[in-house]
Amino acid sequence: MIAQAGNDALDVQAMLDHARGTGGPALRRMTFHDRARMLKALAGYLNERKQALYDLSYDTGATLSDHKVDVDGGIGTMFVFASKGRREMPDAHVYLDGEPEQLGREGRFMGQHVCTPLQGVAVHINAFNFPVWGMLEKLAPTLLAGVPAIVKPATASCYVTEACVRMMLESGLLPEGALQLVTGGLGDMLDRLTAQDAVAFTGSPDTALKLRSNPHILSNSVRFTAEADSLNASILGPDAEPGTPEFDLFIKEVGREMTAKAGQKCTAIRRIIAPESRVEAVIETLSERLAKVQIGDPRLETTRMGALVSAGQKRDVLSRAAILGSEAERVFGDPDAFTVEGADAEKGAFVPPMLFHCADPDAAQRVHDTEAFGPVSTVMGYRDLDHAIALANKGQGSLVASVITHDPEVARGVVMGAGAWHGRLYFNNRDSMGEATGHGSPLPHMVHGGPGRAGGGEELGGIRAVKHYMQRSAVQGSPDLLAAVGRKWVPGAAEVQGPAHPFTRHFDELEIGETLHTEPRTVTLEDIEHFAEFTGDTFYAHMDEDAAQRNPFFPGRVAHGYLLLSFAAGLFVEPNEGPVLANAGLDGLRFMQPVSPGDSVKVRLTVKQKTPRNEDYGEVRWHVTLTNQEDAPVAEYELLTMVKFSTA
Repeated sequence: MIAQAGNDALDVQAMLDHARGTGGPALRRMTFHDRARMLKALAGYLNERKQALYDLSYDTGATLSDHKVDVDGGIGTMFVFASKGRREMPDAHVYLDGEPEQLGREGRFMGQHVCTPLQGVAVHINAFNFPVWGMLEKLAPTLLAGVPAIVKPATASCYVTEACVRMMLESGLLPEGALQLVTGGLGDMLDRLTAQDAVAFTGSPDTALKLRSNPHILSNSVRFTAEADSLNASILGPDAEPGTPEFDLFIKEVGREMTAKAGQKCTAIRRIIAPESRVEAVIETLSERLAKVQIGDPRLETTRMGALVSAGQKRDVLSRAAILGSEAERVFGDPDAFTVEGADAEKGAFVPPMLFHCADPDAAQRVHDTEAFGPVSTVMGYRDLDHAIALANKGQGSLVASVITHDPEVARGVVMGAGAWHGRLYFNNRDSMGEATGHGSPLPHMVHGGPGRAGGGEELGGIRAVKHYMQRSAVQGSPDLLAAVGRKWVPGAAEVQGPAHPFTRHFDELEIGETLHTEPRTVTLEDIEHFAEFTGDTFYAHMDEDAAQRNPFFPGRVAHGYLLLSFAAGLFVEPNEGPVLANAGLDGLRFMQPVSPGDSVKVRLTVKQKTPRNEDYGEVRWHVTLTNQEDAPVAEYELLTMVKFSTA
């Protein structure tokens, strides 16, 4: 026995009160950037101490490569959310979801969707197979949102999670009450949650159903997201003949997914779908690969697959394999006759990779609804692509389905036919195999979850995951009020008159709404012709009066749009050296009205938003509007510049 978990004297209400009353307010006082910096520091702290987590993880039966995926993957996920928090979220307390909507005729009444942190606690119930990554992939977006968490790992591997939580708490980087741990049972915690709380669960569909059906959770509309085990499929494309790079890649991916973590992965390939004419070749080639997998003590360098997490898990896998055997023939792997290196096969929770063949997948049921959560998979044949899609969809919802093909039309067909039943569709071939991360690798940038049996929830997916722990509200009011709420200037809001040209002012000196109005400049025919000759842009609307008049958009020859942008820059740029370091680009450019020779243009330049990038400079987003001599808008865009801090 490694340790004991659980405590009947657990004061559940005190934990919830501590999170809501201490951890939540402390996190909400921080901006998104503050919390992102905290995540980065935490990830760095864990990264320096990960060897201790490696050493402890061997006791779960995982090999070094297995728990590197777990530990390094979890730390890497924290780094990604830290980076996204700084790049994609404001240095503020309110997240703006989309652009403002004009609700009144004159623009004096507007609406804006905003997201603010839930004022409760997130309860994370995690699975045994990834005691570090499974925790950190939920914890990172939760803390970035500004919500405290109570983590409840699966008991079988909770000692690894406990070690990781202990490290984070000892770091001193987290506010008091931001993170708490429960090992063993939660008691009646779920019965004490409110509409401001959230539950995120990873585990079996049966347990997910039991938890989400809790009457208290239902009656209080407590947010509940689930990521459940599923019958994930991998399809060998009809173009992938033996001897092609795609066929070899398919065998490699399936073999890896069957044996990594001893098949104890929610994304593991459970159903292998191949053209009927290639089923025999797949079985033969895959069996040869599996036969080379050395099973044994996970601490040995020669071991490629360790044990299951517990003797109970071994019994469960063997019982479910027997169910599969009622509809499919076992063609590789005998649980009663296999070798184990450096350990006792009888005493340990070892099982060999087991490959089944289902000859009639249309009539079968159990191969599509029974998951042996170990190194077990079933091969089945398909007649055509529509049949392959139908078989993949018979799993009633999966986290991921992969397709190995070099045919773009096959990829399109699978997306159209199977997308509704799978949370992620992973395509790979000779072109992408050098960079592809693998069928079973959820990434923090992309959604991880799936419909139906897979739980119906979404985790990860970048900032989408952060929004799970925030409330989206529709805020309506005047432009001034919306600008104050979002710390972002809204067209129609008051303008601020600065003491000097804004390009002479440092990042920390500029105010939101600070505006420069320029003098007008007349656009002449000579300007247009010179620009055309200089740039080579001799499009007929700028050079041919008769042709331009035949164009329904122009009254005659007109100025180039990019000529207007150049004139705008000439009107508002301060030429001398100053705090503005660089032009980083422009967004949202649109031309609203043509400018003819003899018209004039002037510019309104407004500080729309400020985002710090490092200790030396920040990004200033300027709202730029060009108007003509009648004050009608002719062009609009957002200019991005990097501007120094006054202390840099």
